Amino acid sequence: MSNDTGGSLSGLSANEAKEFHKAFVTSFLIFVGITLVAHLLVWSWRPWF
Repeated sequence: MSNDTGGSLSGLSANEAKEFHKAFVTSFLIFVGITLVAHLLVWSWRPWF
């Protein structure tokens, strides 16, 4: 069996890894944005919470 992944533990090529990383970072930033909006809304509703 030939291992042509270039030593990658994930089995992804460099281009596939970059594409996955870009999708992961984008979805993470969207998640953080939603949580920040939710926290600001709760804080404006009940600042002591």
